[in-house]
Amino acid sequence: MTRQPKTNSNLEKVLLSGAFAVTGELGPPRHCNAHEVAEKAKHLVGNVDSVNITDNQTAVVRMSSLAAGILAQREGLEANMQMVCRDRNRIAMESDLLGAHALGINNILSLSGDHQKFGDHPQSKNVFDLDSINLIQTIKMMRDEGRLLSGQELPPDGRPKLFIGGAYNPFADPEDYRVHRVAKKVAAGADFLQSQCIYDMDRFRRFMAKAVDMGLTEKTFFLAGVTPLKSLGMARYMKNNVPGITVPDELINRLKGVPKDKQAEEGIKIACEQIQEFKTMKGVAGVHLMLIEWEHMVPEIVKKADLVPRPKL
Repeated sequence: MTRQPKTNSNLEKVLLSGAFAVTGELGPPRHCNAHEVAEKAKHLVGNVDSVNITDNQTAVVRMSSLAAGILAQREGLEANMQMVCRDRNRIAMESDLLGAHALGINNILSLSGDHQKFGDHPQSKNVFDLDSINLIQTIKMMRDEGRLLSGQELPPDGRPKLFIGGAYNPFADPEDYRVHRVAKKVAAGADFLQSQCIYDMDRFRRFMAKAVDMGLTEKTFFLAGVTPLKSLGMARYMKNNVPGITVPDELINRLKGVPKDKQAEEGIKIACEQIQEFKTMKGVAGVHLMLIEWEHMVPEIVKKADLVPRPKL
């Protein structure tokens, strides 16, 4: 993929350089103590090119992704600020996008958001004024055309130069439709896409082959999602209770054959094996490491997977 950078994003520079990118994830705390953000950040600095700052994930109230993103950047990370459509109308979204860039945020990830019934405020009202594809289009219009959805023009030096991300799930049903939904996000203006957790490598190979055949990987950078299985219990839970994620029986059986106190180590080994395959898989430009409340293991995984040192651009 040959093109000129549109933003000041480090992640964009890494991807355009042809290096295999690594993004991480940092969940803001359920309080206003900034120390927890700093503690999580120290495990990620120097090990990832950018870090996702989640936006009230699982519909639970947390420190805002904008505030936590700024705190993370103070610690030496580059924030990839998530924005969900569940909680804001277009006025609030456009306002936050302008503010985020003014404060030094260079990356935005557009998401629908988990339904509020699963969170700690099930009685709250969702918004969904825009969906994730509409939000991608909105950010692109603000950046490239200098216009708000109202038609209001932004001055040339007042446009948010944001590297635009979206999510994709190769595993939801119907399988054949997944790549076509991704194509809509590419057409809307997504610069990069991060996937849901990948365990079913056969199905992911089929998905990426279709994306390559459709030319999508020539237009957008695809990152593969990696979440190590900490235990057999986690593997079974993901398989039976998390919609849109498939965990093959071969992984369940592999963890069954490992003593309980060694299962986390085996889960990391599996993740590193996946990463090695992603490095050689056509169309995959990097990995997205989602170590949920396990950020302290990031240094070990990137070292074992030969992902460090990260490029300095």
